[in-house]
Amino acid sequence: MRNQSGPLIELVGVEKVFLTEEVETQALRNVHLQIHPGEFVAVAGPSGCGKTTLLSVLGLLETPTAGEYRLGGDRTAGLTPAQRARIRNREIGFIFQAFNLIADLTVYENVELPLTYRTMDAAQRRRRVEQALQRVGMAGRARHYPAQLSGGQQQRVAVARAVVGSPRVLLADEPTGNLDSTNGEAVMHLLRDLHRGGSTVVMVTHDPGYAEYAERTVHLFDGQVVEEATARGAEPLAAHAGLRA
Repeated sequence: MRNQSGPLIELVGVEKVFLTEEVETQALRNVHLQIHPGEFVAVAGPSGCGKTTLLSVLGLLETPTAGEYRLGGDRTAGLTPAQRARIRNREIGFIFQAFNLIADLTVYENVELPLTYRTMDAAQRRRRVEQALQRVGMAGRARHYPAQLSGGQQQRVAVARAVVGSPRVLLADEPTGNLDSTNGEAVMHLLRDLHRGGSTVVMVTHDPGYAEYAERTVHLFDGQVVEEATARGAEPLAAHAGLRA
């Protein structure tokens, strides 16, 4: 998955339906979306609108019920679980609201973990981990454990873990949700710096202020893309979403 031309991410008519106890919930409805290499895109909308489901589809954690998802120009339909896991490890970096660090591993070991699933010698792993920690300002905390860090520091470590493998895209699900405003701003500055360094970032957020860090904001409502906002202003997508203008 190293096609360099065209969109990095392309969704065409994607739908996602969950069935639980004979109740059908349509989380995504006819979603069309393109994200190009180097973009910073925020996905916004009210609680329950499908933001996290969309991110899960992009991260190959969920498969669409209908429609097509292409990553780097390649179709993702029909991938085996092993193939999906390999792509997640090599192509996608995840940043979660709850940090998801392993408590009994040091900062260094948490960041190194994704690399242990690759064929990579110890010296190369060490070099990558040190560079990633330096990048997020946490090199001096490599021997600490998550419980010894503040929330903001833990999220910085989580960002280092996400970027250590040089993924094609960073997926951030409410990365400031468990942080106070000061640490939230610090993490957003870090994501902005990563984007300016060439990273493609897709971030789910409910905070309009944090969405402004992105170049483009995709607004969801009831699982549909209803609007896109750029530096030039909002562009309604009523026809695209199947809504009346």
